[in-house]
Amino acid sequence: MKTASSRIFFITGYILIGIIFALFIVSIFWTPYDPNMTNPAIKLTPPCAEHLFGTDNFGRDTLSRVMYASKYTIFISFAGIAIALALGLVTGIPAGYYGGWTDRGIMLLSNSIMCFPGILLALVAVAVAGPSMYNVVWALGLVFAPTFARVCRIGTMELKQRDYITHAKVMGISSPRIMAVHILPNLTASLLPATVIGLANMTLFESGMSYLGLGVQPPDASFGKLLADAQSYMTRAPWLVIFPSLMLIIYILGLYFVSEGIRIKSSKGGN
Repeated sequence: MKTASSRIFFITGYILIGIIFALFIVSIFWTPYDPNMTNPAIKLTPPCAEHLFGTDNFGRDTLSRVMYASKYTIFISFAGIAIALALGLVTGIPAGYYGGWTDRGIMLLSNSIMCFPGILLALVAVAVAGPSMYNVVWALGLVFAPTFARVCRIGTMELKQRDYITHAKVMGISSPRIMAVHILPNLTASLLPATVIGLANMTLFESGMSYLGLGVQPPDASFGKLLADAQSYMTRAPWLVIFPSLMLIIYILGLYFVSEGIRIKSSKGGN
């Protein structure tokens, strides 16, 4: 039963994520129109055969803009999670392996960051550094790093008690090699669901920051930026809100479905 449930979640999640990645991949080579090309003569045109998602207040094709935005949303979420994961690994594994002052110092820093609401801390960091896509990536990476550090620390504390780690120490294998070769690969099972959930949460954070004008800057766009640009036209041109929102919902739901599939599969393995 659990196998069937996890398979349903995986298939549904992969299909939903695949839709967004298809938009991203196709946009690299082709879009129906130039995403930044304005044409005041056709501004706020409802969805039609020529413009399947309609046009915005500048006469830009909304489908082209949505396709264009997908690559920025995906890039920011994946780049941010890569930074968070890297920082979590280089801090969490030593903290769990060495313990003592190393553990207390790293966890003190981690807890200090986690004391503040993540989105608020990211907003402050970007406001200080300046609105920029790359500043958003670094801010989100730093904000999410403590979560991965905790996962790595707990996993390492459990793994270092295993017999094969004790055997490696007796053989004189250095601690850095033990952490890299014997511990890191065995953390994959716990890091994978955290990474998928992190991607979803990071996408939501990025969308909120771009909506507030602190993320992707014009003429570039992410889903959050498209929603910000559309807020003044919600009643006159609802398609400007509907389609970016739909794409964002599809992407987030897809990631959560995959994460749930991983959780069910891991639970089955644990039983």
